[in-house]
Amino acid sequence: MNDATDPVIKPYRVGDIEILTVPDGSRTFPLPDGFVRNASREQINAALSVAGMPMDEMTIVFNPVVLRQRESLVLVDTGNGEAANQTPGGPGLLRKNLAAAGIAPEKIGRVIITHFHGDHINGLLLADGDVAFPNARISVPEREWAFWTAEAEIARARGTAFEPAFANVQRVLMPLRDRIDRYNWETEVIPGVTAVGTPGHTPGHTSLLVSSGADKLFIQGDVTNRPELFVPNPGWHLAFDMDPEMAERTRREVYSMLAEQRMPVQGFHYPAPGRALIEKDGEGFRLAWLK
Repeated sequence: MNDATDPVIKPYRVGDIEILTVPDGSRTFPLPDGFVRNASREQINAALSVAGMPMDEMTIVFNPVVLRQRESLVLVDTGNGEAANQTPGGPGLLRKNLAAAGIAPEKIGRVIITHFHGDHINGLLLADGDVAFPNARISVPEREWAFWTAEAEIARARGTAFEPAFANVQRVLMPLRDRIDRYNWETEVIPGVTAVGTPGHTPGHTSLLVSSGADKLFIQGDVTNRPELFVPNPGWHLAFDMDPEMAERTRREVYSMLAEQRMPVQGFHYPAPGRALIEKDGEGFRLAWLK
């Protein structure tokens, strides 16, 4: 698959809902120790080699999607925010690429957030701190909101590696709280889009089931990070997963369901165009990319 940052990716349809991938760019960095908590560098490099990716290097891609149903435009996750765009290729290219797709920020009527990590919420604000989508209601998972705004959790995070993430939630979401609606799992966020609890990456991490007519699509949020690593190795624990054991259980359950139902999956950290079928492969899974 291609990690290049194309401003416009050919849309596809789920029934009468059009799905458009709008890249936010990518970030490349030397493979750090502990990127996978329970796999060696040699094992990770072997998986990268099989996927045709450079060894000792990691590229994370960020691919929000827009759902278009008649005149309604819904953005799922917002990327890193334009303040992050310090290098060519991103991250932080969402607004630029929305413009290339002919979508004005003012036309976005709703933003659905899957979880509160910065690469999913920071694009709610412009570089100057102003509102990025001035006419949008923002839908967030109730369980995610409850965790990240709880005084006890904020206090527990002080002095830990999680403290900056809590501070970022305060920075980004608190000024927008009058625009925010909270949704529960197993309910429709909007017609045709149902919230599915997929915790582990974060306590309230949520995926979305898009249904229209006989067609379905699973938008997985961060059930996996880079799929070339975590789809064939669902037992690997990503450094960013807050509860890695729960994240593994979720990953296995979700991917078993997707394989059994032959339901396409769209991944935020999947390389463009970001859509695939999941197939069982021994103790793990494999991807069958869809164009």
